[in-house]
Amino acid sequence: MDFNMKKLASDAGIFFTRAVQFTEEKFGQAEKTELDAHFENLLTRADSTRNWTEKILRQTEVLLQPNPSARVEEFLYEKLDRKVPSRVTNGELLAQYMAEAASELGPTTPYGKTLIKVAEAEKLLGGAERDFIHTASINFLTPLRNFLEGDWKTISKERRLLQNRRLDLDACKARLKKAKAAEAKATTVPDFQETRPRNYILSASASATLDDTSCPPSWSEWEEKYPGGWRLPCFFLLPLNPSVTQARGCLSLPKNRKLWNDEVDKAEQELRVAQTEFDRQAEVTRLLLEGISSTHVNHLRCLHEFIESQTTYYAQCYRHMLDLQKQLGRCGRWRRAPLSTLGNPGSQIQMAAQPPSDFQALSWALQSLPPHP
Repeated sequence: MDFNMKKLASDAGIFFTRAVQFTEEKFGQAEKTELDAHFENLLTRADSTRNWTEKILRQTEVLLQPNPSARVEEFLYEKLDRKVPSRVTNGELLAQYMAEAASELGPTTPYGKTLIKVAEAEKLLGGAERDFIHTASINFLTPLRNFLEGDWKTISKERRLLQNRRLDLDACKARLKKAKAAEAKATTVPDFQETRPRNYILSASASATLDDTSCPPSWSEWEEKYPGGWRLPCFFLLPLNPSVTQARGCLSLPKNRKLWNDEVDKAEQELRVAQTEFDRQAEVTRLLLEGISSTHVNHLRCLHEFIESQTTYYAQCYRHMLDLQKQLGRCGRWRRAPLSTLGNPGSQIQMAAQPPSDFQALSWALQSLPPHP
């Protein structure tokens, strides 16, 4: 329990030191260790890679699944580590509706026969779309998602650790700077062994007990005279010479040179340790950031696979539509659009089936009858 409390207190002290250093840097009151230009370029490229990878991933998900509710459902299944249920594509659903409509309206009628043929083609289109979504998810979306959830999290963790190491290093630099300044100030204090008035200062009650030619009283003399301890306002300020024993009861006694030397040595040791940890963490982070180049190569390969699967998907759709067009061309009379409509968008290859209606067939039959006598 004591060990945990000590560790908690130490962590709290480190956090407070980092917070103070960070705040002073923001207000321009503390110096900040700057990274080299190459390291900054690596950081910028890594941030850009993460930003555009997220955007490409989200938009590709929209392309493969336009329904936002379905995307949210798939996301929840993935977070719960459960298998995503199979979902009917829009083409397959349309094929199902057309088949049911043909069954109800009459599968032997021209309209019913056409519905059945179109339903078969739409079912093939839906199957091709399902295969395309599955292939694109595995070959393209999964690598992008693995980068964001794996490699990028590791890079972010090491970058935060590097930031903490830098704050510790700058705090040690500031502490050493203050210690050296205090040491330099202490060395400028004059030697208090020249004369008695400069050697020590007495309060009103203490100076009354000593004449001008006497030396500072010894510790035993002060104990005999004041066995109960010092009483205000009687206090004694001894010289700053380390060889002289410091008396009790002084209100403020500056640190001597040896104490400041020890403080500087301690600050220098802490600075060396902080510098070593910072350099080690900077090297680890740099290696991870340089690995972004291999990430680009991997994403390039995945992009080629995505384009290949997309090309295969559209080629299958085109083949199925050609087959459907040929089947419908044998079922009725087709005509091409007139030349006057070729300038309109989408009308270059317009085909229109014109099977004879029941009214037209009846009209032709009546016209073929001989006149009534």
